[in-house]
Amino acid sequence: MKTSEHDGTDVLFFFDGKPLELALYETLLRRMEREFPEASVKVQKSQISFYGRHLFGAVSLPVRRKKDWPEHCIVVTVGLPYRLESPRAAVAVEPYPGRWTHHVLISEE
Repeated sequence: MKTSEHDGTDVLFFFDGKPLELALYETLLRRMEREFPEASVKVQKSQISFYGRHLFGAVSLPVRRKKDWPEHCIVVTVGLPYRLESPRAAVAVEPYPGRWTHHVLISEE
């Protein structure tokens, strides 16, 4: 997986004070590296983005946590041309016809 020379430091800054969430992200990243070795990663202020030819996924920290969400988790966001019918999808919205955005909570490695 392609990363910039600063990504290690940027990731630590992104997860500052959240060691459990950092561990979840590191586990996810290892899996992503196996599944998408040609993808690239970009750490931004509010999310860590995964790119192939285009953005295909992102990791963020919950901003507006619902009361039934786990205390420690990361949010994995993926876009699909259809609604993912899964209990693991915490939120699914269709911002444009035929384009669904799903947020999946990850709370265990």
